[in-house]
Order: sequence, then C-alpha cells, then structure tokens
Amino acid sequence: MSVIKSISGVFHLRKRPAPYTAVGAAYRTGGNKGYYLASFPKTYPRTRQQRKVAEVAQACGIVRGMSKAALQRAMVECVKPRMMGSG
Repeated sequence: MSVIKSISGVFHLRKRPAPYTAVGAAYRTGGNKGYYLASFPKTYPRTRQQRKVAEVAQACGIVRGMSKAALQRAMVECVKPRMMGSG
C-alpha cells in the first residue's frame, strides 16, 4: 500500500463497475472485480471562444445560481451586444 500513498497526488483508486442485469436479459453481464489506478483529469488551455465567453459573462455579472429571469435579461441586454461586437 506504500506505493499508492506515494503517488496519491497524481492517481486515485477507482472501483471497477459492478455486474448488472439488463432488462429482459437471462443472465448478468459486464463488470470486473477489483480496483484500478486512475489519473486525475488534465487541465487544458481554453480556446479563444471560451475565453471570450468567460470574459463577457463576468462583465455582465452572470453567476451560477442566479434566477432565470435575471439570466434572460442579462443575455438579451448585455451578452448579445458584447458577443456581436457592438457593446
């Protein structure tokens, strides 16, 4: 177990999927016993379009959890003109 402790910042243990029975199937299928080492997802650089959308959303005050009406208002009044280049 000391090997897993030494690489815990890079990898983590994942349990393999359990066997399952499909609807109407006569027997169970899939799945394996045990665990495996999985690496954490790599962070990729944002594309030019993703950077622009993030900048516009921040400038317009769009945040996670805001109300639907406020989001719709921000999309029409703020985001659309900025994405079209006139704002």
